[in-house]
Amino acid sequence: MKYAVIMAGGIGTRFWPASRKEHPKQFLDVFGDGTLIQNTVARLQGLVPPERCLIVTHERYVEKTQKQLPAVPDENILAEPISRNTAPCIAYAATTLAQRDPDATMAVLPADHVIGNVEQFHKTLDVAFETAHAHEALVTIGIEPTYPATGYGYIQYNGADDEDELKAYPVRTFAEKPDPSTAERFIDAGDFLWNSGMFIWRADTILDQIETHLPEAHAAFAPVRAADGDVAPETLTEAFRDSPHISIDYGVMEQADTVYVVPGTFDWNDVGDWRAVYDLSEKDEHGNVIEGDVIMQDSSRCYVQTEDRLVVLVGIHDQVVVDTGDAVLVCDRENAQQVKQVVEYLHAHQFEEYV
Repeated sequence: MKYAVIMAGGIGTRFWPASRKEHPKQFLDVFGDGTLIQNTVARLQGLVPPERCLIVTHERYVEKTQKQLPAVPDENILAEPISRNTAPCIAYAATTLAQRDPDATMAVLPADHVIGNVEQFHKTLDVAFETAHAHEALVTIGIEPTYPATGYGYIQYNGADDEDELKAYPVRTFAEKPDPSTAERFIDAGDFLWNSGMFIWRADTILDQIETHLPEAHAAFAPVRAADGDVAPETLTEAFRDSPHISIDYGVMEQADTVYVVPGTFDWNDVGDWRAVYDLSEKDEHGNVIEGDVIMQDSSRCYVQTEDRLVVLVGIHDQVVVDTGDAVLVCDRENAQQVKQVVEYLHAHQFEEYV
């Protein structure tokens, strides 16, 4: 049976000041067509229904998740007591699914991607599901690169010259986020894909791989497995606390032997920062994206969002301005990823009311 596990426990610090600890990125209606997490579940319809979608989120977001996703059964919303990166998150979800359905095959998807051409997305996932089930393999979705991006990891694979048919290819290696010259080399080589962070595998397969490559995590979740679905809160907290703080990419994918990638040709964006929102939004004749009461004079190529106050820009170009009432962000559009460092500064200097 096909299932989807949607990871929705992060805060999305690059979306400060709109994204806060109490109302993080995945619950934002960024483009006016539903929140990111609602759209993630909606685009799975026709492939995986809501009753087979599991949402893994921090325990503080359970009620908010239930309100945003009323079609997802409450028992499918799994609460993380501690944020410990993606490996413990996936261990928890896979353990839960394996107990409910020993034949479960699961797609692990972030809650905050924007995907176009849903029909092609479904076809790609179908190939990945079939490969994961038939070969007991770990499968990931790679995105055909459109420019030498330095903000993504890359996947090198065999069979780049044979792409007429949508299918899975053996992975040769994973590469970290490259510098500009290395990214150019990857693009020129023609056998690299962007690492999308989407994974497909049988629940029992990933649990076996965690046992092999992350024995500490496997041991930490032994009491959860023994509870067989009736897990005491303190047992789950100890499992997360005792697990290594590591991503599934580093902990398992880069160590495993039987790994495949399916090249994705659908429109994809991980909406990592305000620049991505600008790129994906409809612009006026001056290249501006405006949300709220904004006056622009001799200003172009800006993203401006305000909730309550009038914002006026005069002679401003290529900037991001986000006003949430209690905080204002102004940054160069090309440096939008550095907003994460602002949140780190606020934490370090105890400005907790702003994060």
